[in-house]
Amino acid sequence: MSPDFLNTIEVIVNGLMTGVMYSLVALGFVLIFKASGIFNYAQGVMALFAALTLVGFQTGQVPFAHLINAVFGSDYHHWSSGINNFAAIVLTVLVMIVFAYLVERLVLRHLINQPPIILFMATIGLAFFLEGLGDLMWGADIKVLDIGLPSGGSLWWEEVTRAWAADNSRYFGMYIDVLDVWASGIAVALVAALTLFSQYTRTGRALRAVADDHQAALTVGISLRVIWVIVWSIAGMVALVAGIMWGAKSGVQFSLSLIALKALPVLILGGFTSIPGAIIGGLIIGVGEKLFEFTIGPLIGGATENWFAYVLALIFLMFRPQGLFGERIIERV
Repeated sequence: MSPDFLNTIEVIVNGLMTGVMYSLVALGFVLIFKASGIFNYAQGVMALFAALTLVGFQTGQVPFAHLINAVFGSDYHHWSSGINNFAAIVLTVLVMIVFAYLVERLVLRHLINQPPIILFMATIGLAFFLEGLGDLMWGADIKVLDIGLPSGGSLWWEEVTRAWAADNSRYFGMYIDVLDVWASGIAVALVAALTLFSQYTRTGRALRAVADDHQAALTVGISLRVIWVIVWSIAGMVALVAGIMWGAKSGVQFSLSLIALKALPVLILGGFTSIPGAIIGGLIIGVGEKLFEFTIGPLIGGATENWFAYVLALIFLMFRPQGLFGERIIERV
């Protein structure tokens, strides 16, 4: 095979793995939107907050250390040398569940039957509050997140793919980041688990009933408040996984919250109410932006990955605003 063809395959494979990561972020939006009709602007900040909390537990950092030291004149920054990764992840999951309960108790309960724009504005306020809380609890410095996943290029894969090229072609093999492979595998497992949970458990069926019709769900005894806590808890766990993968890749920093913006084109392509749509939309965006940068980018100066997804989403809005798998909304006027 020619090096150009192999390079194209490499771009597609890396695009698929990037797309899985985009899908993971978009899933949190879809879960909350399906159950409550809320577009959760805070989903990206939830990923940031979960990653900050995980690193805090891993390193044994005292929450609000800077505030406590300023008030009491103390000099405490760490309560221990840290705990193992499994215990830190479990504690972070518990924190995200408590966060979901507080969101329902303090925010959603008071906004029942409010217009969608009010709920959307509430999540914007929630995003800024959560970002400030994360800064106050754990500090604003860039943190290294390591849960033991391998990273760097796969030498084995480079050796295997080098043999695919024609003789004397000076092809050095495909570069595949091992961390991306692990992240893709974990994301696929999480999506499969969510699908099985939704289809074959009693709680999952209740979630789908609420998504289909709130009033009908209420008439059969399903509590919307309990469902909202469950959905926000699951979205918090998805945010934790997304925060781990993106944080391990580029460090835990406050720009991590901007990954939510990358999920918007994914949602527009796949539809705001479809889990399969979030997955396929992420794959389309991931592969599309990599291929466009590889083929067209050099001709127009590069940096097309910054805007390609949004242009593609704009085209979809013009011709299919509900997305590939979204529900068509027909209103009588």
